[in-house]
Amino acid sequence: MFVGIDLGTSGLRALLIDEAQQVVAAKEASYDTTRPHAGWSEQAQSDWTDACITVFAELRAEAPAAVAAIRGIGVSGHMHGANLLDAAGTPLRPCMMWNDTRSVDQAAKLDATANVRDLSGNIVFPGFTAPKVAWVADNEADIFAKTAKVLLPKDYLNFWLTGVYASDMSDSAGTSWLDVGARDWSEDLLAASGMRRDQMPDLFEGSDAIGTVRSDIASLLGLPDDVVVAAGAGDNAAAACGIGALGEGDGFVSLGTSGVLLAGRDAYAPKPASAVHTFCHAIPDRWYQMGVILAATDCLNWLSRNLQESPADLTRALGDTISGPGKMRFLPYLSGERTPHNDADVRGAFIGLDIASGHQALTQAVLEGVTFALRDNLEALKSTGAKLDQVIAIGGGSQSPFWVELIATVLNLPIALPKDGEFGAALGAARLAICAATDADPVATMTRPDVATIIQPRSDLRDDYEAAYAAFRNSYSGIKALQS
Repeated sequence: MFVGIDLGTSGLRALLIDEAQQVVAAKEASYDTTRPHAGWSEQAQSDWTDACITVFAELRAEAPAAVAAIRGIGVSGHMHGANLLDAAGTPLRPCMMWNDTRSVDQAAKLDATANVRDLSGNIVFPGFTAPKVAWVADNEADIFAKTAKVLLPKDYLNFWLTGVYASDMSDSAGTSWLDVGARDWSEDLLAASGMRRDQMPDLFEGSDAIGTVRSDIASLLGLPDDVVVAAGAGDNAAAACGIGALGEGDGFVSLGTSGVLLAGRDAYAPKPASAVHTFCHAIPDRWYQMGVILAATDCLNWLSRNLQESPADLTRALGDTISGPGKMRFLPYLSGERTPHNDADVRGAFIGLDIASGHQALTQAVLEGVTFALRDNLEALKSTGAKLDQVIAIGGGSQSPFWVELIATVLNLPIALPKDGEFGAALGAARLAICAATDADPVATMTRPDVATIIQPRSDLRDDYEAAYAAFRNSYSGIKALQS
């Protein structure tokens, strides 16, 4: 048996599978995010470990024999978070999350530093780890002075499990400290933000073993002795492992809290100016690129809260098929913008509100706005040489037939919907656990899921949506000017 843990933004999910990758059980536990100030986003590390304890107790209650047969654990997690630890491994402050944008000034300074983009392969976004730690140095000097190690979120959970300071290439690529082409920490990048190599964890490929679960934690979780822990992966790399998106032509669109359009790459091909992320994959000698929207289903959830109607009911009211773009326009920058504008300060907007506008019109505008932002991502990916012939849709938003057909049409790409089952980050993490514990070949292990259906673009509506997308794309500069 093998366990994949997905340390998500809103909760921790544990997936228990057997050696044939059949699901035995799955459990979840939620936790909160605090926002002490505008642009801040933090979580307590103890909430993650408490959630881990909870889900293993529930797994034991449902499948005690299976838990007793666990051989390996893999962890995926939300990227870019900053966990600052003292010499004893104790957190000095809550984790600064991926969607924490307080470090705008520090990010701009690092991004303007010579060779930073060249070595890291990426713009230094405010959400990345290095500028967050630079913010701590500027604003919480006493904490920075005590910092012995900096760990990413899933690496903190691995440290709790094993006592080992370790990270994988895919997660570390989002720090602005990794030479992404060389797959190693860069002394120059570390020095640019006042950091040292000894403050970094040891690096592994995601499919490598970093150690075994500590005996006291094994006893706490009800695990057998010598359970192997894989280095794991950042959440999007793990999701790519879960659906077999490992190389050229493979990709997915993820409609989760954030939105992601990801393309696998066989070689390192950065283009930082595009605001596309170019990261190491979780398996050796592979990379991936992605465009990112900071709020995807988050936009729908925001609308749901304010209209006091569930997201499912809002989308269901639109029907299952599209009929052309609405007259209202929505800019989905509720948490800022990443690809292609790299703008942490811009915020969302409705354009064209009418006195007759009701729930359906607002919902359609929100779905179209997120979809047009995904089209921005696709255009940025194309500029790097990435090629996608078809993508798999994952995440909660993929449950809306209307939204999936809209995305297929606006991206002009067939969208594959997997058959019912597990195929996301938790499965990818479990697959990494299989590789770490058994030396299985990653490519042979990380197969593509069976497809239930493929949604084709609506050629009869393509021109209408092209015109609507052009209007959306032109709206950013105007909204930015109004908000300045």
